[in-house]
Amino acid sequence: MNLQSGTNYRTERDSMGERQIPADAYYGIQTLRAIENFPISGIKPLPTYIDACVLIKKATAVVNGELGCISTEISQVLVEVTDEVLAGQFRDQFVVDIYQAGAGTSHHMNINEVLANRALEILGDEKGNYKRVSPNDHVNYGQSTNDVIPTAIRIGGLLALERTFYPALSGAIAALDNKAEEFKDIVKSGRTHLQDAVPVRLGESFRAWAQILTEHMIRVEKASEDLMTLGLGGSAAGTGLNTHPQYRHRVAQILSELIDQPLRPAPHLMAAMQSMAPFVSVSGALRNLAQDCVKISHDLRLMDSGPKTGFKEIQLPPVQPGSSIMPGKYNPVMAEMTSMVCFQVMGYDSAIALAAQAGQLELNVMMPLIAYNLIHSIEILGNTLAALTQQCLEGISANRERCLAYAEGSLALVTALNPHIGYLNAAAVAKESLETGKSLRQIVLERGLMSAEELANVIDLETMSALPREEG
Repeated sequence: MNLQSGTNYRTERDSMGERQIPADAYYGIQTLRAIENFPISGIKPLPTYIDACVLIKKATAVVNGELGCISTEISQVLVEVTDEVLAGQFRDQFVVDIYQAGAGTSHHMNINEVLANRALEILGDEKGNYKRVSPNDHVNYGQSTNDVIPTAIRIGGLLALERTFYPALSGAIAALDNKAEEFKDIVKSGRTHLQDAVPVRLGESFRAWAQILTEHMIRVEKASEDLMTLGLGGSAAGTGLNTHPQYRHRVAQILSELIDQPLRPAPHLMAAMQSMAPFVSVSGALRNLAQDCVKISHDLRLMDSGPKTGFKEIQLPPVQPGSSIMPGKYNPVMAEMTSMVCFQVMGYDSAIALAAQAGQLELNVMMPLIAYNLIHSIEILGNTLAALTQQCLEGISANRERCLAYAEGSLALVTALNPHIGYLNAAAVAKESLETGKSLRQIVLERGLMSAEELANVIDLETMSALPREEG
């Protein structure tokens, strides 16, 4: 490390020797080594992940103080410090790259050092005097990276879901339901294989999307239940070495109160520390949702295509100029952004799956990658749905005339004639209409296949586009 002239430093020691730390830094020597070892991406830990780690440290400080494992003084000051960090202070001190030492030891020690040094400052002592407040012996009492980090991923995932994801997904569903009601009487042409199909209601297209997202909400909620089972208390290998017998139950109780979730100790701590299955499950549910969000965003773009040479059945709100060279052009940018984010979520899911199977024996060392990818996926997908709802879905308008023209001009209306004139006659009518430009109605009447009254009853767009009613 190149020491800057004019900067004050303190000396810290670890098992590998001494190093000079900037005097105003709250992190310590192990964080410094990580900064030097991992100049990889420049991406620092997510705020939600920091919250999760610090919440664990708050709960453990309370419990270890109650159980007499650390002094009441140190317990109380650590709680004070964690509250400061949770309120947003000292966030610039969490500096370890997300690509770092296996299992997350570097980030974990960064957390421990910052809390210890801030505690020393509050106590009127010097930073680095770890005999009084130690990152390892006090902040980390009864803990290991190996049980703290998988617990932090669980807590971080739950926080991200509650803070960002669920509200955004609920908002998108509500917006789609509102548009379904607004557009419920607008008939448009259905399309299969991107070819004309039988008529549908524009409102039901939106209601279908709302139902799809609702079902995804249920899947994510179900998958997230596994995040509530904690391996905290397993210590280094799941045996609970150096922990109080009551510790794991009490710390789960305190964490439950802190995040308002029904957390519980795992029935087998080794299993909870080794398997990344809960994270794979949640990530898989997010990927599943992302895939349908891509489909919906592409549908929105198609239905808004034009304005002169495309479908233009709906109008997405223009939110910014669409071209650097073509004046007056507006692009479906919110839908485009949505697809990009969803592709990223799918990529993160693939990385999580690879990382989850890469554990050996008592530990999966790929947890830092899983932590970032999972929490980031939850948050960017939630932020995307919120932005899509506010900047796009809520402001969609329908081109009623264009929808009706497509519905009436679709050759697929001939499908309704099948039971009355037979498939071959219907196919012949469709072929003649395509070749001559005559309407289906005109050809059927000219051929004497049906009376005008019969034809009017059969080719009724309102009836054809209505969904079947539930019996009972």
